[in-house]
Amino acid sequence: MFDRRGFLGVGVTTAIAAVGLALGRTKSASARPPLRPPGALPEAEFASRCARCFKCANACPNDCIRFHGLEAGLVDAFTPYVKPRDRGCVLCGECAEACPTGALQTFAPDRDGWLADVRMGRARLNKSMCFSYNDRTCGACYQACPLAGEAIRIGVFEKPILDSSKCVGCGLCEQACLHLPQAIRVVPVDRDTVTGSTA
Repeated sequence: MFDRRGFLGVGVTTAIAAVGLALGRTKSASARPPLRPPGALPEAEFASRCARCFKCANACPNDCIRFHGLEAGLVDAFTPYVKPRDRGCVLCGECAEACPTGALQTFAPDRDGWLADVRMGRARLNKSMCFSYNDRTCGACYQACPLAGEAIRIGVFEKPILDSSKCVGCGLCEQACLHLPQAIRVVPVDRDTVTGSTA
Protein backbone atom coordinates (compact mmCIF):
# COMPACT_ATOMS: atom_id res chain seq x y z
CA MET A 1 0.00 0.00 0.00
CA PHE A 2 1.32 3.45 -0.88
CA ASP A 3 1.66 6.12 1.75
CA ARG A 4 0.58 9.67 0.96
CA ARG A 5 4.00 10.77 -0.26
CA GLY A 6 4.34 7.69 -2.44
CA PHE A 7 0.94 8.36 -3.99
CA LEU A 8 1.83 12.00 -4.66
CA GLY A 9 5.17 10.94 -6.14
CA VAL A 10 3.47 8.60 -8.59
CA GLY A 11 1.02 11.37 -9.49
CA VAL A 12 3.79 13.85 -10.20
CA THR A 13 5.69 11.26 -12.24
CA THR A 14 2.57 10.51 -14.28
CA ALA A 15 2.02 14.21 -14.93
CA ILE A 16 5.61 14.70 -16.08
CA ALA A 17 5.35 11.66 -18.34
CA ALA A 18 2.21 13.16 -19.87
CA VAL A 19 4.12 16.36 -20.59
CA GLY A 20 6.83 14.27 -22.25
CA LEU A 21 4.20 12.65 -24.44
CA ALA A 22 2.78 16.04 -25.37
CA LEU A 23 6.25 17.17 -26.38
CA GLY A 24 6.58 14.13 -28.61
CA ARG A 25 9.47 12.50 -26.80
CA THR A 26 10.13 8.94 -27.96
CA LYS A 27 12.64 6.27 -27.13
CA SER A 28 15.33 5.52 -29.67
CA ALA A 29 15.02 2.04 -31.15
CA SER A 30 18.80 1.71 -31.01
CA ALA A 31 19.07 2.55 -27.30
CA ARG A 32 20.95 0.01 -25.21
CA PRO A 33 18.56 -1.85 -22.89
CA PRO A 34 18.92 -0.85 -19.24
CA LEU A 35 20.72 -2.89 -16.60
CA ARG A 36 17.98 -3.21 -14.01
CA PRO A 37 18.53 -3.66 -10.26
CA PRO A 38 18.67 -7.25 -8.99
CA GLY A 39 15.45 -9.23 -8.81
CA ALA A 40 13.79 -7.31 -11.66
CA LEU A 41 10.86 -8.96 -13.41
CA PRO A 42 10.93 -9.54 -17.18
CA GLU A 43 11.27 -6.15 -18.87
CA ALA A 44 7.70 -5.57 -20.07
CA GLU A 45 6.22 -6.62 -16.74
CA PHE A 46 8.83 -4.66 -14.81
CA ALA A 47 8.04 -1.43 -16.70
CA SER A 48 4.31 -1.82 -16.15
CA ARG A 49 4.59 -2.72 -12.47
CA CYS A 50 7.30 -0.24 -11.41
CA ALA A 51 5.61 2.63 -9.53
CA ARG A 52 8.50 5.06 -10.10
CA CYS A 53 8.48 5.64 -6.35
CA PHE A 54 12.30 5.78 -5.98
CA LYS A 55 12.19 3.61 -2.85
CA CYS A 56 14.71 1.15 -4.30
CA ALA A 57 17.36 3.85 -4.56
CA ASN A 58 16.59 5.18 -1.08
CA ALA A 59 17.15 1.68 0.30
CA CYS A 60 20.38 1.00 -1.62
CA PRO A 61 23.39 1.19 0.75
CA ASN A 62 25.82 1.25 -2.18
CA ASP A 63 24.13 4.19 -3.94
CA CYS A 64 24.31 2.39 -7.28
CA ILE A 65 20.72 2.89 -8.51
CA ARG A 66 20.04 5.69 -10.98
CA PHE A 67 16.85 6.71 -12.78
CA HIS A 68 16.09 7.30 -16.43
CA GLY A 69 14.77 10.69 -17.48
CA LEU A 70 12.23 11.51 -20.15
CA GLU A 71 14.91 11.18 -22.82
CA ALA A 72 14.71 7.40 -22.33
CA GLY A 73 11.13 7.40 -23.58
CA LEU A 74 7.85 7.11 -21.74
CA VAL A 75 8.15 3.38 -21.04
CA ASP A 76 11.47 3.74 -19.21
CA ALA A 77 11.08 7.27 -17.80
CA PHE A 78 11.86 7.36 -14.07
CA THR A 79 12.55 3.63 -13.88
CA PRO A 80 15.69 2.45 -12.04
CA TYR A 81 18.88 1.19 -13.61
CA VAL A 82 22.48 0.49 -12.61
CA LYS A 83 25.52 1.95 -14.40
CA PRO A 84 28.30 -0.45 -13.40
CA ARG A 85 31.22 1.70 -14.45
CA ASP A 86 30.11 4.31 -11.93
CA ARG A 87 29.11 1.85 -9.21
CA GLY A 88 28.29 -1.83 -9.31
CA CYS A 89 25.66 -3.65 -7.28
CA VAL A 90 26.70 -5.46 -4.08
CA LEU A 91 23.67 -7.80 -4.32
CA CYS A 92 22.44 -7.05 -0.81
CA GLY A 93 18.76 -7.24 -1.83
CA GLU A 94 17.69 -4.11 0.05
CA CYS A 95 16.19 -2.56 -3.10
CA ALA A 96 13.95 -5.56 -3.69
CA GLU A 97 12.86 -5.60 -0.07
CA ALA A 98 11.84 -1.94 -0.38
CA CYS A 99 9.94 -2.35 -3.67
CA PRO A 100 6.20 -1.93 -2.91
CA THR A 101 4.88 -3.44 -6.15
CA GLY A 102 7.02 -6.54 -6.68
CA ALA A 103 8.69 -5.11 -9.78
CA LEU A 104 11.85 -6.17 -7.97
CA GLN A 105 11.48 -9.67 -6.53
CA THR A 106 13.21 -10.50 -3.26
CA PHE A 107 16.08 -12.98 -3.20
CA ALA A 108 18.40 -14.52 -0.65
CA PRO A 109 21.53 -12.32 -0.46
CA ASP A 110 23.97 -15.22 -0.76
CA ARG A 111 25.55 -17.37 -3.46
CA ASP A 112 22.57 -19.67 -3.89
CA GLY A 113 20.09 -16.82 -3.96
CA TRP A 114 22.12 -14.84 -6.50
CA LEU A 115 22.50 -17.79 -8.85
CA ALA A 116 18.83 -18.75 -8.59
CA ASP A 117 17.12 -15.37 -8.76
CA VAL A 118 19.40 -12.58 -10.00
CA ARG A 119 19.59 -11.94 -13.76
CA MET A 120 20.91 -8.41 -14.22
CA GLY A 121 23.31 -9.10 -17.08
CA ARG A 122 26.36 -10.97 -18.28
CA ALA A 123 29.99 -9.86 -18.26
CA ARG A 124 31.75 -9.68 -21.62
CA LEU A 125 35.54 -9.45 -21.93
CA ASN A 126 37.49 -7.71 -24.67
CA LYS A 127 40.79 -9.58 -24.56
CA SER A 128 42.47 -7.07 -26.87
CA MET A 129 42.12 -4.45 -24.11
CA CYS A 130 42.57 -6.64 -21.03
CA PHE A 131 45.96 -6.04 -19.38
CA SER A 132 46.32 -9.69 -18.39
CA TYR A 133 45.98 -10.81 -22.01
CA ASN A 134 48.53 -8.23 -23.16
CA ASP A 135 51.77 -8.89 -21.30
CA ARG A 136 50.72 -7.35 -17.99
CA THR A 137 48.96 -8.83 -14.96
CA CYS A 138 45.93 -7.35 -13.27
CA GLY A 139 43.20 -9.56 -11.78
CA ALA A 140 41.06 -6.62 -10.55
CA CYS A 141 37.86 -8.06 -12.02
CA TYR A 142 38.45 -11.42 -10.37
CA GLN A 143 39.10 -9.83 -7.00
CA ALA A 144 35.92 -7.74 -7.24
CA CYS A 145 33.60 -10.58 -8.29
CA PRO A 146 31.30 -11.88 -5.53
CA LEU A 147 31.26 -15.21 -7.37
CA ALA A 148 35.02 -15.37 -7.97
CA GLY A 149 36.07 -18.89 -8.86
CA GLU A 150 32.72 -19.48 -10.56
CA ALA A 151 31.59 -16.50 -12.68
CA ILE A 152 35.24 -15.50 -13.14
CA ARG A 153 38.13 -17.91 -12.83
CA ILE A 154 41.73 -16.85 -13.04
CA GLY A 155 44.31 -18.30 -15.40
CA VAL A 156 48.02 -17.87 -16.02
CA PHE A 157 49.20 -14.28 -15.49
CA GLU A 158 45.81 -13.52 -13.90
CA LYS A 159 43.95 -13.90 -17.18
CA PRO A 160 40.21 -13.78 -16.41
CA ILE A 161 38.12 -16.66 -17.74
CA LEU A 162 34.38 -15.94 -17.73
CA ASP A 163 31.55 -18.40 -17.22
CA SER A 164 28.37 -16.67 -18.38
CA SER A 165 26.17 -19.35 -16.80
CA LYS A 166 27.39 -18.24 -13.37
CA CYS A 167 27.52 -14.47 -13.95
CA VAL A 168 24.59 -12.54 -12.44
CA GLY A 169 25.59 -9.15 -13.88
CA CYS A 170 26.27 -7.15 -10.72
CA GLY A 171 28.86 -5.05 -12.56
CA LEU A 172 31.49 -5.01 -9.82
CA CYS A 173 34.02 -6.37 -12.33
CA GLU A 174 33.28 -3.50 -14.72
CA GLN A 175 33.62 -0.98 -11.93
CA ALA A 176 36.95 -2.49 -10.85
CA CYS A 177 38.53 -2.76 -14.32
CA LEU A 178 41.71 -0.67 -14.47
CA HIS A 179 41.73 -0.28 -18.24
CA LEU A 180 40.24 2.85 -19.79
CA PRO A 181 37.92 2.26 -21.52
CA GLN A 182 37.09 -0.85 -19.53
CA ALA A 183 38.02 -4.22 -20.96
CA ILE A 184 35.12 -5.94 -19.24
CA ARG A 185 31.52 -4.78 -19.54
CA VAL A 186 28.20 -6.08 -18.30
CA VAL A 187 25.55 -6.51 -20.98
CA PRO A 188 21.90 -6.67 -19.85
CA VAL A 189 20.20 -10.01 -20.39
CA ASP A 190 16.85 -10.51 -22.05
CA ARG A 191 14.83 -11.32 -18.95
CA ASP A 192 11.81 -12.04 -21.13
CA THR A 193 13.50 -15.28 -22.23
CA VAL A 194 15.92 -16.07 -19.38
CA THR A 195 14.42 -17.54 -16.22
CA GLY A 196 15.56 -19.65 -13.31
CA SER A 197 19.23 -20.46 -12.82
CA THR A 198 20.14 -21.43 -16.37
CA ALA A 199 21.86 -19.21 -18.92
